[in-house]
Amino acid sequence: MPPVIAWALGAIGAIALAKIFAAAARKANADLDDIRGGELVERPVEKLERDPVTGEYRPGKS
Repeated sequence: MPPVIAWALGAIGAIALAKIFAAAARKANADLDDIRGGELVERPVEKLERDPVTGEYRPGKS
């Protein structure tokens, strides 16, 4: 296969991949914009208490 044909096929493949990646990026950004547009829900932050036996931190009982 002449090098020009191999180079052309590589360029066409690279362009096709770039278009696929660009479409995926646009879709991901649209999904993130939909999520960001929603209202934020404030949740109380649970305090962690240290277990004296194991030394691990766990959610508090209160």
